[in-house]
Amino acid sequence: MKKIVTVVGARPQFIKAATLSRQFKLLGIEEVIIHTGQHFDTNMSDIFFEEMEIPKPTYQLDIHSVSHGAMTGRMLEEVEKVLQVEMPDGVLVYGDTNSTLAGALAAAKLHIPVIHVEAGLRSFNMNMPEEINRILTDRISNILFCPTDSAIQNLKREGFDNLPVEIFKNGDVMLDAALFYADKAEKTSDILKQIGITKFVLATIHRQENTDSVENIRNIVEGLNEINRQIPVIVPIHPRTRNILKKLNISTEFRLIDPVGYFDMIMLLKNSELVITDSGGIQKEAFFFGKHCITLREQTEWVELVDRGFNVLVGSDKIRLKNAFELLRTKQSDFSINLYGKGDAAERIAQYILNYK
Repeated sequence: MKKIVTVVGARPQFIKAATLSRQFKLLGIEEVIIHTGQHFDTNMSDIFFEEMEIPKPTYQLDIHSVSHGAMTGRMLEEVEKVLQVEMPDGVLVYGDTNSTLAGALAAAKLHIPVIHVEAGLRSFNMNMPEEINRILTDRISNILFCPTDSAIQNLKREGFDNLPVEIFKNGDVMLDAALFYADKAEKTSDILKQIGITKFVLATIHRQENTDSVENIRNIVEGLNEINRQIPVIVPIHPRTRNILKKLNISTEFRLIDPVGYFDMIMLLKNSELVITDSGGIQKEAFFFGKHCITLREQTEWVELVDRGFNVLVGSDKIRLKNAFELLRTKQSDFSINLYGKGDAAERIAQYILNYK
């Protein structure tokens, strides 16, 4: 393949794209980037392209703030138009967002090979829109790049051995990014100076299963408030979540800060005592930087972290959250175990794509 269209739209995808864009350039693969606009806030989008030196998107679709169906439909329509102009050798999508599914559908309907990075992951919770997106994207992809052994096994159980697809275990591109950008983050980020404290717990809340449930969001906030009485809790907050808290008049004792760029997030992760999140990517990033994680979900795609005691699932239960905090705050673990490759996942993916027939 000599020309790739990459479809991105959400913060984790920008980070993943940075690792592969660099490798495409080294190998002489032309890359055309479509930014769907799914994350439209400047702090959630533009800053990532700037600080991570990702090539600016060729196409900005500016599609956001509508329902899942409307968003996916509009993205499908607009991505299809771009593909008909660019006619690439392949379309590359990441993860499990609406942008991912729309990009994959548009390519498949035009008979353009679909490349799915972070394939095979399953939470086994069909109430999550992300689970639907990842299952459907895997099924219409031609090349499935899997980060872990469990992802490979998920595909095998679903019968992918009997489908005309190529499955490749490559490691995790997020580890590539963490290793590549850690030094730059140390030099450029001043987030620790801004928050003015050295001992804290880092937390993030953004998944709809939590933010759209009054009971769930209240329980989580009450749990974080209680932890904050023992150690400061810092929460970079998505504008949507902030508005929900305000609308519901939910009082937070912990500290809310504006969304941060990737370098600031690296510094917060590296210097935190513990991580609490409902994000998929941050669960892994916590592990990369040697931090235990409490996950505000009942399932996770990253089962190996739970199985080995690096991560504890608590849902939105404030009692379970408190108990997990007490368990993990002093726990000692060996984070040197190789779960996600050696930091060369993007290089291996790019080389595979170059040689794909």
